[in-house]
Amino acid sequence: MAQRWILPAYDGVDALELVEADLRAPGAGEVSIRVTAAGVNPSDHKGLSGGWNADPSLLPLGIGQEAAGVVTAVGPDTRIATGPVAVGDRVVAFKISGGFASEITVVADDVFALPEQLDDIAAAGILHVGVVAAELLHLSGAGAGDTLLVHGGSGSVGALVIQLAERAGARTIATGSAESQDRIRRLGAEPTVYGEGLADRVRALAPRGVDAAIDAAGTAEALDVSLELVSDASRIATLAPGPRAREAGVGISAGAAPASIAFREPARAVILELAASGAIALPIARTFALEDAPEALRHVATGHPGGKVVLVR
Repeated sequence: MAQRWILPAYDGVDALELVEADLRAPGAGEVSIRVTAAGVNPSDHKGLSGGWNADPSLLPLGIGQEAAGVVTAVGPDTRIATGPVAVGDRVVAFKISGGFASEITVVADDVFALPEQLDDIAAAGILHVGVVAAELLHLSGAGAGDTLLVHGGSGSVGALVIQLAERAGARTIATGSAESQDRIRRLGAEPTVYGEGLADRVRALAPRGVDAAIDAAGTAEALDVSLELVSDASRIATLAPGPRAREAGVGISAGAAPASIAFREPARAVILELAASGAIALPIARTFALEDAPEALRHVATGHPGGKVVLVR
């Protein structure tokens, strides 16, 4: 029997249930995975109340979009995204449904061989935030010689944006809390605190102006300051697809958007390669036991986890 967290109704985190169920054997194009770690994302929490894509026909809904573990069964004539696969192989899967579980059966196209250089915790948390960070940087067009403003530089998405921007040759200024300034500096960005007077503090750091901006915080301040400082709104990118962002014409990274899906799917393998080589590293804020998934989701929902949150078994 496998344990898994399910959502029987769109009634928030308190509606979650940890249940036991027989694991479905994998069919053609599927594999089963014994989960050792599962990434926890803000979008997981939003989805508990329906988020942007509530679909009652999907209930009861499996929770968790990314997981790492060991293959326990392989369907007939099946290869994973990175090639042949066998029982006992270490793998990571994204984007899936039901990763908050002890064992899962998933589509093999969303499963990748886990490089030996990556531990399960880092692997389970990096694909979602990694592809979002890569898409945001792509949408902003930031590259060599540009000055880039990153809102939310101490979070998991922001931290990876900073590292990817550095690889692209951009100079990065990143916002965060007073407590996060040293952490942002170590990532390779010039830190500044968010809050009143942010635009002036950025101008002091970049008197020649800001070429592009990325909102990895999803706040009104992030959008307001970006629009104030960046003359070309198309060089602003956000992960918060609100009506004002759409009206302003900024680039939007949204998991259900066809353009985002088209970018993110091939980006998964690239992010894994970069992480395995040590070119990027995911800051892990905290781990929780699988049984404590509701607490982990509440922690992520605070908006200030300070890095990635991962469930472990």
